[in-house]
Amino acid sequence: MTLTLAPDAATLESAFRAAFGEAHADPALRALSLARGSCVASGRQVAFDRAASVAQLLLSQGADPETVGAALISGALAPEEIDLAAIESAFGAELAGLLRGLSRAGRIEALSSSKSDPERVRKMLLAIAEDVRVVLIKLAERVVFLRGLTKDAGAARQTAGEETLELFAPLANRLGVSQLKWELEDLAFRFTEPDLYKTIAGQLDERRQDREAYIARVIETLRHELAGMGIDATIQGRPKHLYSILKKMRGKNLPFERLHDIRAVRVIVKGVRECYTVLGVVHDLWTPIEGEFDDYIASPKANDYRSLHTAVTGPEGRTLEVQIRTEDMHHQSELGVAAHWRYKEGRRADEKFDAKIAWLREVIAWRADVAGATRGGRGLFEDTIYVLTPQGKVVDLPAGSTPLDFAYAVHTDLGHRCRGAKVDGAMVPLTTRLQNAQRVEILAAKQGGPSRDWLSSGYLASGRALAKVRAWFRAEDFEQDVASGRAALDKELARLGATAFAHERIADACGFPRVEELLAALGRGEVTQRQIEIAVRGEPVGPPQPQATPFVSAPVSRAMSSGVMVLGVNNIATQMARCCKPVPPDPIVGFVTRSRGVMVHRADCVNVRGLQESQQDRVMTADWGRAEGAGFSADIDVVASDRQGLLRDISEAIARERINVTAVNTLSRGAQAFMRFTVQVSDSDGIQRVLRQVREVPGVDAAHRR
Repeated sequence: MTLTLAPDAATLESAFRAAFGEAHADPALRALSLARGSCVASGRQVAFDRAASVAQLLLSQGADPETVGAALISGALAPEEIDLAAIESAFGAELAGLLRGLSRAGRIEALSSSKSDPERVRKMLLAIAEDVRVVLIKLAERVVFLRGLTKDAGAARQTAGEETLELFAPLANRLGVSQLKWELEDLAFRFTEPDLYKTIAGQLDERRQDREAYIARVIETLRHELAGMGIDATIQGRPKHLYSILKKMRGKNLPFERLHDIRAVRVIVKGVRECYTVLGVVHDLWTPIEGEFDDYIASPKANDYRSLHTAVTGPEGRTLEVQIRTEDMHHQSELGVAAHWRYKEGRRADEKFDAKIAWLREVIAWRADVAGATRGGRGLFEDTIYVLTPQGKVVDLPAGSTPLDFAYAVHTDLGHRCRGAKVDGAMVPLTTRLQNAQRVEILAAKQGGPSRDWLSSGYLASGRALAKVRAWFRAEDFEQDVASGRAALDKELARLGATAFAHERIADACGFPRVEELLAALGRGEVTQRQIEIAVRGEPVGPPQPQATPFVSAPVSRAMSSGVMVLGVNNIATQMARCCKPVPPDPIVGFVTRSRGVMVHRADCVNVRGLQESQQDRVMTADWGRAEGAGFSADIDVVASDRQGLLRDISEAIARERINVTAVNTLSRGAQAFMRFTVQVSDSDGIQRVLRQVREVPGVDAAHRR
């Protein structure tokens, strides 16, 4: 743990010139002059001292002139004194962008753990930081803040320590900034558990002289052995940080005396091959302790930490930890992301820098690998934005979300009643695309429901919100759909001469637990005349007659998941029709429903052929686009001689093709069985393979696609 006095302006100026060179130090020097002048004029010496300490800490981390300059201006000037337009004109867009990011990050940092999940705040800080140097500055500010709390009241120190362990130390760890991480953790440990901190510190101090003499003997032995092999190595005693001791004691349930790495050395060599050579030398000199070897070179940690760790029984029978790494690995371990700043003619010229930052943003996974985050895919944060409620709660939404998506994420009823929204205090349209760190307030009616327009026209981007709106309309239209379905069922039963046939039997045959659900599905067009006829007669009796009523389609799902091209466009909301269940490469057409998107039918579907002339202009050309490989439902009708085990044998035949069965309907009439299997396939070839297998089952008379 390091406690340092704030440097004066002259000391910083000399440090900037030495670190950056005269040609490249200008942004930092002018920022220093601006910060110093503002604080002197307003008597804010404390603010300048703190900003100067942050700048000095960043300098030790290898930060560039723009980063140091932004830290000075942000720390020394009050928010109302920072004119970003003037800053950009005087210092350039890069430094102004850092200040803009710091301003937004400050709003998120202000969310205490009592208001929001610290894990979400960590994610949000990184998501809003388009330039990761913003996060580095915030970490340095937190270190300096904690250094200044050493004499403050216990309550303030306790709160600051808890916030640091929850938010800032994990951030430093994920960015691989070990120097900042250790100091943050040790200071936070000192503030949150002062008695235990003193106990462990005392145990270390009691043995310090003996430990240092022991380490000196180990270093001399290692240096002699490596020199004899021609290996040029830097060997140093490794300081053990108090918080890491605490974590190991608790994690392994060990007393202080049994820790293996209280005595530790670090060996730094030129190349990876030499790392493993040194490992062999160490294991030849001393006996390795079983289970205490970690190869972070072959398998780096999530923050790109690389090193070899081993524990051995060293001289005099004492346990000893040895870390072995290359110079580059050591530099990366100590400075993390800051290690990748390089300069050339006053600008960052490390070609790997941008790729490194992009990689860091992808691998940061706060819940043990966020699902779907890979180096080869989209960045982890590009698919999610983080916005605030008026009370300061963080809400995460899909990128491109609107205030309506936000309202539904907060509460379904709030979404239904939403009539307007304010973003950062200004009224905005409900189709506005939200950005990270914006504060959203919903204006809601006392009662009411959603508009059908919300299902289109860009009002909603999240599938969750769309599902809630669709569910509302399904419930709203349920009674009307039941009435329409009842009339349609009565008409169909009259046509079949089966008016006395029990509605419950039809519902059961069609897979509905309640008659009302069958009627509603029939009213929505999800159940066809053909299905009713099969349920009543118990067998297929030829093609159904075209419906006399206007063609009705089921609610739609979003087009982005179907891949179907309608009129050459693939972003129209579509859904596969349940009456004919098309699969690639069936010829298909699209039918525009009145309020529920485009229903995709097979071109030879009886419902399409039976359309009234006035509805023909709602039929559009369609093709499968990128839909190959997706999952589609298809129905297979089987007629067979009824026998025990028939259903089992047919199911096994389908399973041999690795095809999933999602529904089965069976009817027996005399000695014959009539079955319908609903299967999930990727194309019509899958259906043909299933049919061939089913036709070979003993007793099957016929099997065909419905």
